[in-house]
Amino acid sequence: MQGASQDKQNQKFVTMTTEPVKQLIIRLAIPTMISMMITSVYNMADTFFVGQISGGSAEATSATAAVGVAFPLMAVIQAFGFMFGHGSGNFISRALGSQKTDEAERMAATGFFMALICGGLLMALGLIFLEPLVRLLGSTDTILPYAISYVRLILIGCPWMTASLVLNNQLRFQGNALFAMIGIGTGGLINMALDPLLIFGLNMGIEGAALATIISQLISFCLLFIGTRKSDNLNIRLKNFTPKPHYFAEIFRGGAPSLFRQGIGSVATTVLNNAAGAFGDPAIAAMSIVSRVMMFANSLVIGFGQGFQPVCGFNYGAKKYDRVRKGYYFCVKYSSFFLLFAAVLGEIFAPSILSWFRADDAEVIRIGALALRLQCVTLPSFGFIMVSNMMMQTTAYTFQASTTALARQGLFFLPLVLVLPLIWGLLGIQLAQPIADSFTFLLTLAMQRTVLRDMDRLEKANAA
Repeated sequence: MQGASQDKQNQKFVTMTTEPVKQLIIRLAIPTMISMMITSVYNMADTFFVGQISGGSAEATSATAAVGVAFPLMAVIQAFGFMFGHGSGNFISRALGSQKTDEAERMAATGFFMALICGGLLMALGLIFLEPLVRLLGSTDTILPYAISYVRLILIGCPWMTASLVLNNQLRFQGNALFAMIGIGTGGLINMALDPLLIFGLNMGIEGAALATIISQLISFCLLFIGTRKSDNLNIRLKNFTPKPHYFAEIFRGGAPSLFRQGIGSVATTVLNNAAGAFGDPAIAAMSIVSRVMMFANSLVIGFGQGFQPVCGFNYGAKKYDRVRKGYYFCVKYSSFFLLFAAVLGEIFAPSILSWFRADDAEVIRIGALALRLQCVTLPSFGFIMVSNMMMQTTAYTFQASTTALARQGLFFLPLVLVLPLIWGLLGIQLAQPIADSFTFLLTLAMQRTVLRDMDRLEKANAA
């Protein structure tokens, strides 16, 4: 049985290091793009359906804003899930590229069980300090009861939400994106079906939206775990759990950029909610909707880039640097073209897009449409930023990957969202993200040139 498993791993190694790069990336990217798109749609589904809650425009606006207030918490959960998932997954792909299957199996188990433990701690701390947490996230007095109802249930789902992200990423980094898509995609579709049933059918309101989310995430977790037992995937076994400094260091090395990116995203959204709160609940609701819409546009690019990551990891581990470079340029080119097309659509249809969520609130549409149009100006740069960051992270350029991961929402956005409103009021809040994106593009350009030069040197040394 062990021999058959090793044969499958050897066959995968040959596929990942010899199949034409463009063809391989497309094949791996299609499932991840589908799963990312479904994930983004069901992230928007809570915002959409909660916005339709009856009881008047003010109640619906407060409920919509409450989902936005909870968004930083979701980002924290994702931050730890992605840290353990990307950290273990990056190591796994390089280990499999170097044909070290035993090391990969130990890392798979360590990343998974550490994520479960971390999720349990987040749940316990969050429930103990629930009201202070919700206020910290940016809740106003009118939003508070809705936010508490929503966040309480989301916290209960923390353990399996965190662990499912690890399973999803480990499967991707092994080159088995189809199993990851089935797990994430099925959960997303179930969430979209449960939202209207629980919110309106069972009259649960915003609690129904949260319950739909944690039920669908639990189903995703179960399907992803089953996926690890199928085909040539690495099995998760408790006996392989290896809580040693070496493995923790490797997880942090490969996962720190994801932790910083998502973690600082949580801080940034919290600061944004508090800054927008000075201009009323419509401002919080509008910026929340814009964040979800931009996430949807970016999700397809992230999915495309995720198809590149296992190719990058395997071939970097196998010292096939020309294939890494070829895949990188391919992904940057086509992701930028796609985002340019999405940006044009966003500029033209911004008010209509906002009206899908809050058709009866002209102030939310007015604030959100301008914010969306401003962010669309710099949207095409996200392809280069994200694919470059993924390459840095997968090839273990931890400093460069962490710095660029922190830059967009942290190094640049946080100071801008605090300072610009003092100068331009609400317009300053709307301008903060596109200006931050411009600076991030320039920083990433400088750092990625260094990484590519280093790879050229490695290739020449390997040839010699």
